[in-house]
Amino acid sequence: MDLRSSLRFNPSESQLFQRKPPCGRLVPLTFYAWWDVRLVGLLLASILTNYAVGVRIAGAREGAPGRARVWLIAGIALNLGCLLYFKYMNWLIDTFNLLAGVHLDVAKIVLPLGISFYTFTQIAFLVDSFSGKVKERNFPNYLLFVTYFPHLIAGPVLHHAEMMPQFADPSNKRVSLENVAFGLALFLIGAIKKVGLADSVAPIADQIFDGAGPLNAVEAWRGALGYTVQIYFDFSGYTDMALGISRLFNINLPLNFNSPYQSRSIVEFWRRWHMSLSRFLRDYLYIALGGNRKGPVRRYLNLFATMALGGLWHGAGWTFLIWGALHGAYLIVDHAIRALARALGVAWRAWMAPFTQAATLLAVVVGWVFFRATSLDGALRVLHGMVRFDAPPGDGVVREVPQALFGALAGSDWAWIAALLALTLFAPNSQRIIGWAERLRAPPWPGARLAPLAFTGFATTLLLFVVSLSGMRHGVSPFIYFNF
Repeated sequence: MDLRSSLRFNPSESQLFQRKPPCGRLVPLTFYAWWDVRLVGLLLASILTNYAVGVRIAGAREGAPGRARVWLIAGIALNLGCLLYFKYMNWLIDTFNLLAGVHLDVAKIVLPLGISFYTFTQIAFLVDSFSGKVKERNFPNYLLFVTYFPHLIAGPVLHHAEMMPQFADPSNKRVSLENVAFGLALFLIGAIKKVGLADSVAPIADQIFDGAGPLNAVEAWRGALGYTVQIYFDFSGYTDMALGISRLFNINLPLNFNSPYQSRSIVEFWRRWHMSLSRFLRDYLYIALGGNRKGPVRRYLNLFATMALGGLWHGAGWTFLIWGALHGAYLIVDHAIRALARALGVAWRAWMAPFTQAATLLAVVVGWVFFRATSLDGALRVLHGMVRFDAPPGDGVVREVPQALFGALAGSDWAWIAALLALTLFAPNSQRIIGWAERLRAPPWPGARLAPLAFTGFATTLLLFVVSLSGMRHGVSPFIYFNF
């Protein structure tokens, strides 16, 4: 799924959603059918089944809690079984063939669009139905909650308590020129991040990760840092676009991305990166495993298991499992250091910030190597290159560091990566920029008010120009998180 796909749908869908509510509830299904009509039946079956199970759970919760628990277990098992078959069966068969030395020739299973996201949202609905936290049970609103198209490609992982009341609010059915203006502004920022920034460094990362043969330190770090900024702007861009599209409908999605590379610890990183997934893993997996209620050892095991499974959620492969497990280990070390500092009476000092931020970013970069690599051998090839400083001077640092420092005008890869990395570390994020604009529009600055219709026309024209120009220059690649 690429940026051009999103552009095809927004205006007509906005009108249907706001002016014809019954039709608006079905618009996401047309979006899904446009992607692959064969999988609409699976999506509808999942929605109908989970809604029915949720109703059963709620009905039995007070009078027959044992029956409600059985329904809950059955519902979760059905969701996970469906996810296991469609997302992981190919990987499991390939792994079995490798370990057993056989060759089971099985037709490859198509990964349904958004199955990871709509599975998690519905598991949360079932668990909260059992806990008595579900207040809204209108089926058309539930249908829209699950199929709401801005989140299907790359999140966020939606929660019924945040979304269904908004769908039920009659005031959200009216067109708001103010929301149109700011929605398009966010969409525009996201599109430029994706096409102008993320896609511009994709070839740099691809050249290193998809290549063969040994790498020296300069090459390996160029690929690792290139992918580090690529995935940042790819995911940040999609997040802004999803927020912007939703703003057109007067709908507020949960914040999902908040300058994660500015984090000073791995704990903080996961409070800023894919925030809705972190919330789901915490509330519905980590706490279910016992959380931090059973001592530090059990807490660390729960953290490790949660992050390892979170890695597998991103993709069916050993590299994703290792990436998740690595972040689990990072979190254990982070919490252990905090506990040791408290025990020794060591207080936080401002001078520590640059060092902890640099250490956090380094850990994240190492993790991204596994995330991007298509195999363990490929990941180890890049990691080995990152610590290989025995390359001839003419091939490496002596020649390329000056390029990195002075080659911006000549189009140096290093200069471009450094500039983008600086943006991730120091620039304000989209939410801050839009927040400033919204505050600027309020009194006492009436002269600074935006003209929504004029802004809409300007933003749309500029967006189409940027997309066309950038697409012709280096192509438009699919969103990275679309694969999950």
